[in-house]
Amino acid sequence: MRVCVVGGTGHIGTSLVTCLLRQGHAVTCITRGHSGAVPAGAHWIRVDRRDRAAFEPLMRRVPFDAAIDLACFTREDAASSVRAFPHVPHVIQCSTVCTYGIAHDWMPVTEEHPLRPITAYGRHKAEADAVFLEAYARQGFPVTIVKPSTTYGPTQGLLRQIAWDVSWIARIRQGKPLLICDDGSALHQHLHVEDAARGFAAILGRVQCLGEVYHLVSPDCLTWAEYHRTAMRVLGRQVDLVGVPLADLRTLNVPHMQICSEVFAYHGCYSAEKLSRDVPAFRPSVALPDGMRQVIDAMDRDGRLPPADREDWEDRLIAAWRQAQRRAGEE
Repeated sequence: MRVCVVGGTGHIGTSLVTCLLRQGHAVTCITRGHSGAVPAGAHWIRVDRRDRAAFEPLMRRVPFDAAIDLACFTREDAASSVRAFPHVPHVIQCSTVCTYGIAHDWMPVTEEHPLRPITAYGRHKAEADAVFLEAYARQGFPVTIVKPSTTYGPTQGLLRQIAWDVSWIARIRQGKPLLICDDGSALHQHLHVEDAARGFAAILGRVQCLGEVYHLVSPDCLTWAEYHRTAMRVLGRQVDLVGVPLADLRTLNVPHMQICSEVFAYHGCYSAEKLSRDVPAFRPSVALPDGMRQVIDAMDRDGRLPPADREDWEDRLIAAWRQAQRRAGEE
């Protein structure tokens, strides 16, 4: 198939393009610049998708069999994609489980669950999805909505629960304790980008997937505490997990903790059954320990793991919290 990937050099895109090439597809990356390297063997069209006057007619002139949109973040982006790909037989929109928000009526959450996004990212993605689904209902626009959970891989690295930060890996290596939110019991799903790529590729061209919404998630839900302990086993070093309530983490001014406040502090467990039913050939295959080991090795090779002593905020906050706890116990 002739497949275009909008945003084909990013976190998921690089693995997806590589996967499609291995499967024998002719792949074209659509990007506004070189945020990452275009995988060898792929074509490249440089255009800013938000320059509608350039993007839309250019896409209409190129005969694609499928389009995967990894860079559609707003209702305006979605409307532009509908105009840009009117004759493409299959368009896959990369959405997010953040469209459900944090107040779940049941778990694991299924695709029929009400949407209650609380973040701007989740709201904009939900609005974009609605544009696509309305186009499918109104004019038969051949779209599939795919909602990944947290994906991890060499480009982005390994996130932690309390912040957008990778220094925690060096902390484990040096035997330093880690902060977690509450007791780390919030459930979450982590999908390696290679599995995410295979999931997108497996959906391509499947008529039964048109007009449908699917979760692209690991079948395993695990707590953040277990996630961090898995990393400890991979690194061969056990350290203490210091649980601090979310409200206190906010007052302690943890750097870059918005992702915890909005997402990681809460349960997030999403059903993989619908995709498994409609695309039975796809099953995630990268076990978390193996995926972690691969990502850590890649970050080590690239020198992207900062030393634990570059910043002392975590040591200071843990010391302050422990001192406050001791004082509370003495009263």
